[in-house]
Amino acid sequence: MHVTKRFPFTAIGAALLLVAIPAASQQQPAPALQNAPPTAPAAPAPAPMVEGRIQTAAEPWLYKGSDITPDPGWRFGTLPNGVRYAVRRNGVPPGQVAVRVRIDAGSLMEQDSERGYAHLLEHLAFRGSEHVPDGESKRLWQRLGVTFGSDSNASTTPTQTVYKLDLPSATPQGLDESMKVLAGMMANPTIDAAAITAERPVVLAEQRERLSPQSRLGDKSRELFFAGQLLADRSPIGTTQTLQAANAVAVNAFHKRWYRPERTVIVIAGDVDPATFEQQIAKHFGSWQGAGPAPKNPDFGKPAGEQGLSAAAVEPSLPPVVSLAILRPWSITQDTILFNQERMVDQIAIRIINRRLESRARSGGSFITAGANLEDISRSANATLVQILPVGDDWEAAVRDVRATIADAAMTPPTQAEIDREVAEIDAIMKNAVDTSRVEAGATQADEIVQAVDIGETVASSEGSLAIFRGAVEKKFFTPVRVQASSKKIFADGLRRALVNTRAPDATVQARLAAVLDEDVSKLASARSTGPAITFDQLPRLGRPGKVATRAPVLNDPDIEKVTFANGVNLLLFPNDAETNKIYVRVRFGGGLRALPADRVTPAWAADLALVSSGIGKFGQEEIDRLTSGRQIGLSFAIDDDAFMYGAVTSPADLADQLKLIATKMAAPGWDPNPVARARAVMLAGYAGLESSPDGVLSRDLENLLHAKDPRWGVPPREAVEQLTPKAFRAFWEPLLATGPIEVQVYGDVTADAAVTAVANSFGALKARKPAALAGPTPQFPAHDAKPVVRYHEGQPNQAAAVIAWPTAGGSEAITENRRLEILVAIFRDRLFDQLRSQAGASYTPNVVNDWPVGLPGGGRLFAIGQIPPEQADFFFKLAREIAADLVATPIAEDELRRAAVPLAQQMIRMSSGNTFWLQQTGGGSFDPRRIDSIRSLPQDLGKVTPADIQALAAKYLVPTRDWTMLVLPSEKVVAAGKAAAPAAGAGGR
Repeated sequence: MHVTKRFPFTAIGAALLLVAIPAASQQQPAPALQNAPPTAPAAPAPAPMVEGRIQTAAEPWLYKGSDITPDPGWRFGTLPNGVRYAVRRNGVPPGQVAVRVRIDAGSLMEQDSERGYAHLLEHLAFRGSEHVPDGESKRLWQRLGVTFGSDSNASTTPTQTVYKLDLPSATPQGLDESMKVLAGMMANPTIDAAAITAERPVVLAEQRERLSPQSRLGDKSRELFFAGQLLADRSPIGTTQTLQAANAVAVNAFHKRWYRPERTVIVIAGDVDPATFEQQIAKHFGSWQGAGPAPKNPDFGKPAGEQGLSAAAVEPSLPPVVSLAILRPWSITQDTILFNQERMVDQIAIRIINRRLESRARSGGSFITAGANLEDISRSANATLVQILPVGDDWEAAVRDVRATIADAAMTPPTQAEIDREVAEIDAIMKNAVDTSRVEAGATQADEIVQAVDIGETVASSEGSLAIFRGAVEKKFFTPVRVQASSKKIFADGLRRALVNTRAPDATVQARLAAVLDEDVSKLASARSTGPAITFDQLPRLGRPGKVATRAPVLNDPDIEKVTFANGVNLLLFPNDAETNKIYVRVRFGGGLRALPADRVTPAWAADLALVSSGIGKFGQEEIDRLTSGRQIGLSFAIDDDAFMYGAVTSPADLADQLKLIATKMAAPGWDPNPVARARAVMLAGYAGLESSPDGVLSRDLENLLHAKDPRWGVPPREAVEQLTPKAFRAFWEPLLATGPIEVQVYGDVTADAAVTAVANSFGALKARKPAALAGPTPQFPAHDAKPVVRYHEGQPNQAAAVIAWPTAGGSEAITENRRLEILVAIFRDRLFDQLRSQAGASYTPNVVNDWPVGLPGGGRLFAIGQIPPEQADFFFKLAREIAADLVATPIAEDELRRAAVPLAQQMIRMSSGNTFWLQQTGGGSFDPRRIDSIRSLPQDLGKVTPADIQALAAKYLVPTRDWTMLVLPSEKVVAAGKAAAPAAGAGGR
C-alpha cells in the first residue's frame, strides 16, 4: 500500500487539537473510531469495465441496470425500512466525517397551497427536533468544531432536500450524537405554531434578500422555458402568500407525506471504518417508519407547446442578454458505458463550439462572451442552453454571430485536429483525476453520490471514468462525421425557447428576437481560427540559468526552505505529496496596492481580464492556448496588499514549462488591444446593476468609503472605464511588471532539486530588477460619523443594507492579534446571527468580518453587515452596538469561547492539509520573515485564548467614538413606486 505523506503537523496540529476537541471528548477514541494514521487508505482495486454486463438488484443499488463497474471504495446497503445508504472510508482531511442525508422531496412535490414548504421544513428541522430543543443543534455542533453555514447546512432544490454535516475530528461520542440529531431532524422535527412563527420571518427575509433583477430574469426564463410544467412556477423559496398561510397542520402533513425511509439516502465518507458508519445508520435510522401509503411523485410534465416561442424582459439594471434553450423530454435512461460514450461525443461537439465562440469574443467580436452547454434540468427536460452577452446594446448582431458559429458546426465537419485537441484536454483532466483521487476530499465524494441519485445516474471511480473515455477513443467515436452529426442534433432536436432582456420597453423586441433566430445565417460564418502549433522554444528567450546564492530552511513544521538566486529572485519551496500530481505556483512581484497611486484612478481594475489574455511577445492568446493544450498549464492574476501575483496549478511533468510561461510573460508581455476592449466592455455592462440592489451599492461603494475614498479601492468611475485605451493600459502596467522584487512559491508534489532547477531556468534567468516605487500611502479609516453615510438603490422598496465598522490595524508585526480578532469576530457573528436572524427574523445573512491587511502597515477593520427591511435600520445599529458594548463590559462564558474557538481551530487544521493554506500563510515571507516566524505561534494564538483576552481586544477596538456606519436605502422613486403598487402586493411573489 502506498503511504501518503501528510504535512508533519506535529507541533502546530497537536496544539491546535487541544482547543479543537471539546473537553467532554478529550479521551482515547474507541477502536472502531480510531483515527487512521495521516494517510489516505487505498481503495480496493477497481474491477475492469465489462461493457454489457448489467448489474442486478442483488448488487449495489445505485448501479442496478447499469454495466458501469461500481466504485469499489463505496459500500452500499438498504435497511429493512427502505433507507438506502452508501459509506466509504476517506481520510481527506484527516479525522473528518462528511454526512449527507438526502430526502427525495423538493419544490416539485408541493401542491399549490404548499409552495415553499419543502424549504421551510428544512429550516424547521435545523431549528429543533426530537432530540434537541430550539437552536441547540447549532450550539451542539459548534462544540464539536462545526462551523454553521459551511460545515452544517442544507439545500432545497426542485427535486430534493439535502442535509449536510462535515464533522471534524470525529470521536465516537461526536459521531453518535450527530447521527442521533440528524435522525431526529428527519423523523421528528419540531413543527408547531411557535417554531413556524419564529422561523417564518427568517424564510421571508431570505425571500426578500433573494429578490433582484437577476432573480426576476431567472424566474422569467424558467416560466417561459418550462411553460406547462411544474418547474415553471415552483421556485423552492415559495410565495409570500403560501408562507404567510403556513401552519403546523399543513407543514406536518407535507412532512408526513414526503419524509419517509424509502425516500431517504444517507451518504457518509470519512476517516472511520465503514462498518461503524453502517452501525450508526442502523442504530439511529433503523426504527423510522413511514406513516400511511407511500406517495407517488407528481408528473413533472414534458416540454410542450408551440415551436420557436420567444419573449422579452425589461430589467434596466441588467445588460442586454439573450438566453436560448432547445428543450427535449427528460427520461430515465440506463446509465451504461455506451450511453456515456455517446454523450461524450456531444460534449466534444459543445467544447469545439465554445472554443470557437471564445476565439470570436476575444478577437473583438460582437459579443463579450457566449457559451453553450447540455443539462438535465430537474427531471423536467434535457436541454441545450446558450447564453449571449453582447458588446453594448446590439444584441441582434451578437445573436447572428453566435448562431453563425453554431450553424457552421452543423454544416461543416470539424477537423480531426480540433477534435484531437479536445480529446487530449479531456484525457489530461481525467488522468489528473486518477492521479489525485487518493487525496479527493470525502465531502466531494459524498456530494457526487447525492447528485448521482438525484439525476438517476451512477458514479464511477476516476479510473473507471478514464477507461470509459479511452474506450470511446479506441472505438473511434470521435470522428469529424460523428461530431458534426452531434452538433446538428443538439441544436435542432427539441422545442426552441428564447428570452432577451432589454434596458427599456420596446414593443418590437419580441418579434425582432424571433426574426433573428429564424434568419438564414449559413453564409455568415467567419473563417475558423486555425494556425500551426507552437512550442516553448519559440517563445522569447530568457537568459542563462540562474545560480543559487543561498539555500536554507526557514520552517521545520512543515519543512519549507528559502532559495535565493544571484539575480535577487527568492524561491519558497515546500515539496510534499499531500496533493498527488498537483503543484501550486505563485509568483509575487512588485508592490501591489502599495505601488498604486492614491491621488487618481488607475487601470488596475482591468488587469485580471486584460493582462492574462494579452499574449506573450508576438504570440496572442490563441497561440498560447494551442501551446498549452492538453497540459496542466494555466495563468491567473491578482493584486495583493504588497505584491502583484501570477498564479497557476500545474503538475510535476508541466512545472518547468509553467514557470517558463510565467517568467516569459513577465519578461516579454504581449499587448494585444482586444483584451483591453473586452475588459472595458465587461465593466461597462455591469454599471447599471450596481444601483439595482443594496448588494450592488455595497459592492460599488463600501470598500472605497471604508478606505476614506482612496481610489485604489472600490469600483472606478464610469468615465474612467470609458476612457481607457490599450495605449494607456500598457503605459501604466509595463513599468509595474518590470520592477520590484520577485518571490516564487512552489508548493506540492515535486522534488526539491527539480523545483530549484526549474526556477533557475526560468525566473533565475531574468535580469536583476529595479526596486518598485511605492507610491501609495497607508490607507486611512473614515472618521466617526454621528449619522450613517447614506446611499440609495433602485431595487425593491423593502430592501436595505446596514454596515457598522471599527478600525483595527495591519501589518505582520501583530499577526497574533489578527488571529485572536477572528475569535472575537466569531463570537460577535454568532450573537448577531442569533438575535438579528433567529430571534428577530430581520436578516437572513448577517455577518461580521475581520479584515487585517498583513501587507500594509494599517487599514484593518472589523465590521458587521446585514440586509434588512428599511424600517429595521435603527434596530440593526442598536443591536450591533449593544453586542459590542457587552463584549467590552462583560467577559464571555467559557462555553461561548469554545463554541467560537473550536470551529475556528478545526477550520485551520483542515485547511492546513492543503497547500493553499501554506501559500497564504507564507506569502511574502522571503522578504518579510515575520510572516513565517508567526506560524510558530499559531497554536498559542488560537489555542490559549482566555475570556479576558477577548474582552481586552473588544475594549481596544470596539470603541463607540470610533465606529463608522453606512446605510443603503431604497430611493424616493422606488419607495413611491412601492406605495403605488401596495394594493396588488397581497398575491405574494417568489
